[in-house]
Amino acid sequence: MIRRLMLALDDRLGTAHFMRKALRKAFPDHWSFMLGEIALYCFVVLLATGTYLGFFFNASSQPLIYKGSYASLHGIPMSAAYASVLRLSLDTRAGLLLRQIHHWAALVFLAAITVHMCRIFFTGAFRRPRELNWIIGLVLLILALGAGFTGYSLPDDLLSGTGLRIAYSVLISVPFVGVDLAFLFFGGAFPTAQTIGRLFFTHVLIVPALIVVAMTLHLGIIWRQKHTQFRGPGRTENNVIGSPLWPNYAMKSVGLLFAVAATVTALGAFFQINPIWLYGPYNPSNVSSPAQPDWYIGWLEGALRLGPSWDWQIFNHTVPAPFFAGVMLPLAFFFLLFVWPFLERAMTHDGEPHQLLDHPSDTPWRTGVGAAVLTFAIVLTLAGSDDVQAKIFGISVETLASLYRIVLLILPVVVGLLTFEFAREVRDRRNASPKADGRVVISRTDSGGFVGQPEENTQRRS
Repeated sequence: MIRRLMLALDDRLGTAHFMRKALRKAFPDHWSFMLGEIALYCFVVLLATGTYLGFFFNASSQPLIYKGSYASLHGIPMSAAYASVLRLSLDTRAGLLLRQIHHWAALVFLAAITVHMCRIFFTGAFRRPRELNWIIGLVLLILALGAGFTGYSLPDDLLSGTGLRIAYSVLISVPFVGVDLAFLFFGGAFPTAQTIGRLFFTHVLIVPALIVVAMTLHLGIIWRQKHTQFRGPGRTENNVIGSPLWPNYAMKSVGLLFAVAATVTALGAFFQINPIWLYGPYNPSNVSSPAQPDWYIGWLEGALRLGPSWDWQIFNHTVPAPFFAGVMLPLAFFFLLFVWPFLERAMTHDGEPHQLLDHPSDTPWRTGVGAAVLTFAIVLTLAGSDDVQAKIFGISVETLASLYRIVLLILPVVVGLLTFEFAREVRDRRNASPKADGRVVISRTDSGGFVGQPEENTQRRS
């Protein structure tokens, strides 16, 4: 039946030549090339679980008095959105499981994209001719951050509502246009009756559609340009050595899909996450403490907590402190990432196309810069939960904030320099070691033992 179907398609569309060539396309076998696919399959899980959850979520800020099955909140005023998530979690068949799978899949989705981008950076896979795909990948990362934040904010519980209030404060801190942008996105001075509806529309329609478009472009460019590959025997700038798409790579990819789905399902089944019934509904007069956002927002939270308390006056207009840590820092960070391929090309004067990847030790300065930036982001992420740490260790938040400010200034520089020196040492030792073609000469020592040496060493010695 499959053969007849393929013949019918070929008879009408002439697809046989394309399919034959496509099914024999080679894909590298290295495990790190599967990181992007983990992100893709997490997105598939997110679409499937999000569709189910959307049937039960009420994207409304209409106030009501709770009379549901959770007795601890009886008689508490709350929004219809929060009440619907409570009903979904506690009264809907498989609702809590699907909610938690969805949340865990979002966390793994962001983690896979982040690690994938790190692999591309440290191996130089962003160089010509792949600058455009690097930019598309960064756009995907930003869209994933937007999807995570809007989805996290939908339940209208106290924790997510506090995060929304912080986001609103950061947005209105933008000089001249901040208030207009905030009113456009939130529908007025926060909180408003329009906020939940706009978040829901953004989360389920706008951002996923943009992610699908960006992923399609990303995969299309990879297909057209072919994969990069690590250096090895027989690998050149003009070929790709690996498994054919069918059946080897396709079966491995399908297995990975099931593994990703099984992993996030197990996380959702056995590890509680975001128990909104413990936080209560959002109330502008209350703040949840201690509070910690999801890990991918932690670095922004940490930047706001550690940022300087500057208030500048520009043309009789006040620029408040949140603008520098909450707007300028992420803009500078992503701007640096967007222009990095062109910046590195200008510094190294290397405009040649590259199909073979670098080992991180091949370019110690790039590896050192990457390690310093990652350390900077990790310190900010840890600082984003300083109130949680203060409660656990019995230290004041002010003391922890001062300590993190010192660490933030010193540790990235130290880590960057140490990584640079280590990578340079590895590179120099590798370049100094004798090259061999893989053949080994076995010789017997005077004591009766045996020793193996590369043939080149033996010939040079003789």
